[in-house]
Amino acid sequence: MYIPVGISSCLLGHKVRFDGSDKGQKWAKDVLTNHFDFRHLCPEMAAGMPTPRDTLRLVQNEDELRMVTTKDQSKDWTDKVSGVVDQHKGSLMNLCGYVLTAKSPSCGMERVRVYSGGKSNQHVKNGVGLFTRRLSELFPWMPMEEDGRLNDPVLRENFIMRVFALHDLNQSVLNNPSADALVKFHSRYKLMYMAHSQELYRELGRQVANVGNENLDAFLINYRQKFMDTLAIKVHRKRHVNVLMHIMGYFKKQLSSNQKAELLTLFEQYNQAHIPLMAPLTLINHYLNEYPNKYLTQQVYLQPYPVELSLRYGM
Repeated sequence: MYIPVGISSCLLGHKVRFDGSDKGQKWAKDVLTNHFDFRHLCPEMAAGMPTPRDTLRLVQNEDELRMVTTKDQSKDWTDKVSGVVDQHKGSLMNLCGYVLTAKSPSCGMERVRVYSGGKSNQHVKNGVGLFTRRLSELFPWMPMEEDGRLNDPVLRENFIMRVFALHDLNQSVLNNPSADALVKFHSRYKLMYMAHSQELYRELGRQVANVGNENLDAFLINYRQKFMDTLAIKVHRKRHVNVLMHIMGYFKKQLSSNQKAELLTLFEQYNQAHIPLMAPLTLINHYLNEYPNKYLTQQVYLQPYPVELSLRYGM
């Protein structure tokens, strides 16, 4: 099953940019299309702009942020571009992630130039594109990433992992809500939580244990947000090693002293950044196949996405 993910049209090769060009994202087109059902949208075109078109910029007038054409700032597109999200809300809310165009005044997530109003017309700060800002306001749980940042292996892995996790939450719990489904889902993500935040895992665990006394719909809305916020937390190598050590404990009776020593050596080599995370995980999965453990087999941490994406080789 392909996962529905939004993407800026220009990143899929559509010639919709201000100069009539595209900004094709090779990795998205060549790799992610094998797993994602990309729903492309250009907010500027959707707002009624032609291509080619005048360049746009964000202008700060006191407390008000406006999108105007660079040559003639009387041409204001703020409301129309911001309104694109609301117009497409029904389809956007079903997405499990969004890939956006960096530095765009409509789609940029960060480092979007904001200019002062009036005659000075100076670059005064960096901000967020109008479309992206409204998208974040309506769907704060949705994983979002810029095309340029996807070249960073750590950021790319975290984004893809969150997309698969949100899709899993939708399919396992939200599409057919029940307290039992939530408890099982939360249990499958225990090791993932441990890597990102043990404190939040314990906090959410207490809440999940009490879900029978709560309004389920309201509880799930809150859980979704906390779940996605937790997975967005950067995981340092030491936290991964702690999880790996925890997993190793499940094999303490089956493994010989030499096998344990080999695992510990790999853990330390990973901790020192000499090898990628995939190296110790490969050996752990080998032992899991040799010594099956129902609890570990269900843990998403061990395989959060298809192995062919090769994401943990860069971590």
